[in-house]
Amino acid sequence: MRCWFGFPILFRRLGGNPAGVVLQAEHLSDSQMQEIARQVGFSETAFVMPSDQADFKVRYFTPSDEVDLCGHATIALFYLMKAQHLVEVGIYTLETLAGILEVVVEASGEIYLSQTLPKFGKIVDRQQIAHSLHIPLHDLHAELPVQIVSTGLRDILIAVNHVDVLAKIVPDFQLIAEICKAHQVIGYHVFALESDAKVALAECRNFAPLYDIPEESATGTSNGALLCYLHKYNQLSDPHDTTYTIKQGYTMNRPSEIRARLTLGISNETTKIQVGGVAVHIENIRIQLS
Repeated sequence: MRCWFGFPILFRRLGGNPAGVVLQAEHLSDSQMQEIARQVGFSETAFVMPSDQADFKVRYFTPSDEVDLCGHATIALFYLMKAQHLVEVGIYTLETLAGILEVVVEASGEIYLSQTLPKFGKIVDRQQIAHSLHIPLHDLHAELPVQIVSTGLRDILIAVNHVDVLAKIVPDFQLIAEICKAHQVIGYHVFALESDAKVALAECRNFAPLYDIPEESATGTSNGALLCYLHKYNQLSDPHDTTYTIKQGYTMNRPSEIRARLTLGISNETTKIQVGGVAVHIENIRIQLS
């Protein structure tokens, strides 16, 4: 079995988030896909196969579990398919466990995944969250709630007061996993707003130890949820037709810059959320399956 590695959403040397990609995966069983993802060892591996509902069907596996969707692995997948002339510039539909989604391959080389419309869940206890991150309660943003949000995967969105707080975090992975399991979410998406939104909207850290991902350097679904959250709470100065840059992975020495944009309806509600970027091809490997 041949597997490709890519670093999607890469804008700096040694940055980005690695993902595995397996083409022509329709003959693999669930257990074989899970074993490949375990051997690859990245946060997610994408498996593409034919679909009778869309242009492609994609399944996503972490080293321990299948998940409904993965933004950065989708970017890697379409980058690779374009490089191999399996797709061209245009719009494609994707069958996933999160629903039928749209992928746009742009002439610039950027690839954008349209995520599901946002669902806002319960407000989470702030003291418990601060304790699990080993930061004082006053480091959390006083005016923004700690809330579960999903644009395909459920995450707890956590605003802190300043970018410097992100570097102070010492995550208690066992406690984070317990909290995530109790709330039925994938992980934490911790962010601080940047002072100059023209350079970057926010900087983030993402923790998903419940799915064997201690920290991730670029998380497409979480940043889609973040943009919708910031629009809901009036933190976007100009949400109309603006492509925002969100920074992640800087505390891991794997800097990533994710692009995200909203389309709004006549009542200012979100009608489309897109997250994307570019990728590079790292290497091919062969994996033996018993």
